Amino acid sequence: MAKKEIKGDVILFPVPVVLVTCVDKKGKPNIITLAWAGVVCSEPPMLSISIRPNRHSYSLIKDTREFTVNIPTADIIKETDICGTVSGRDADKFELTKLTSEPASHVKSPLIKECPVNLECKVKSTILLGTHEVFLAEVVAVHIDESVMTAAGKIDYAKAKPFSYNWGEYWSMKEKIGHYGCSKK
Repeated sequence: MAKKEIKGDVILFPVPVVLVTCVDKKGKPNIITLAWAGVVCSEPPMLSISIRPNRHSYSLIKDTREFTVNIPTADIIKETDICGTVSGRDADKFELTKLTSEPASHVKSPLIKECPVNLECKVKSTILLGTHEVFLAEVVAVHIDESVMTAAGKIDYAKAKPFSYNWGEYWSMKEKIGHYGCSKK
C-alpha cells in the first residue's frame, strides 16, 4: 500500500481525554477538557498537560501551580465536551454540567466524583512551545473508585470506560488485545 506524505501535524493517536480541574486564588473551581496529556516519568510519577495561554484555566494553573486530572467515562461524554467548548470565564462548569466537586487531599483543585480515577498534581516545571505551554507535574495522590477495580487492585478499563480523542472525534476503547511482554513467548 502506498503512503502519502503530508505536512507535519499532530496525528499521534489515540490521545486520552481528561478533565482537568483548577482553582483561582479565591478557590473558585474550573474544569477544562484536554487531550494533550500524558505520562512523562515513572519515578517520581509525573505527567504533562498542554494548554493555550489564552484559555481561562491556563492562568489559574500558572498562578496556583496545581491541578487535578480526572479521567471521564464514556457515560459523561456530553459533560466532558461542554467543559471543552464553554469558557470558565463565562460559566461555572460544575453548575452547568451538574458534575460533582469533591475535595482533594493534597491540592486545592477539586476531584470530579463522576470520574472513577483522579490524580492530584503539583506543577514542577513549564515549557512554552509555541501555541501551548506544557505543565510538567508530579502526581502526589491518586484516587480510584472501587467499582472499577479488579480483585487484584488494578483498574478494570472495561468498567472505567475511558475514551480518546482522535483528530476531532471521540472514540471508545473496545477490548484488551495484548499485554506488555506478549511478544516474549
